[in-house]
Amino acid sequence: MEKRGKAWKSNGGFVMGTELLLTSFAPWRKYQRSNASDDLLVALQERGLPDSVGMLRQLPVNLPVAKEITIAKLEQLQPKMLVLCGMAESRSRLSLEQQATVRNKTYQTPINLNQLVSDLQTTEISQDAGRYVCNSLYYAMLEYAATHPSGSSRYPCLFVHIPVLTEKNRSLLLEDMGAILDRLLVQARCKNFNESASPV
Repeated sequence: MEKRGKAWKSNGGFVMGTELLLTSFAPWRKYQRSNASDDLLVALQERGLPDSVGMLRQLPVNLPVAKEITIAKLEQLQPKMLVLCGMAESRSRLSLEQQATVRNKTYQTPINLNQLVSDLQTTEISQDAGRYVCNSLYYAMLEYAATHPSGSSRYPCLFVHIPVLTEKNRSLLLEDMGAILDRLLVQARCKNFNESASPV
């Protein structure tokens, strides 16, 4: 990361002027000891983050509840960007999701993903956010950003799928995620994105 700051406490410490809000999910299957999205956020905490980056950890894998909690935090903090993170056990790279689809309607992120993945070793752009809560929450947040009447609540949103962290991939994934957050912070400060998510 470009600038190290104090790590966020696991119960969520926030400051005014939050630029990026990161979220993760809790485990949802009995055999899971943790969720890879939360594992990566913990690793980022330990590494150190700018004070302008906030975390909303371990959202329940339940769309109505996760949506309600996330919107409440967005209304409180009004960050410049929202980065949702979820686990993808079958993938081996960080996947930046271009879009989310529900009932044949698609919303695309306004964030320039090609700029984010440039020169990264273990990151790809994905066109399929799945058909589970990850996709549904992403769709809900993109739709909320695009249709909410308050201009201050219209923010760019991105979903990142995280593979299971291992001894072999942990440092590489952490490096790439750190670079992605650095680039998002630059975009947020330069307003290098469209005004809202775009339906297609």
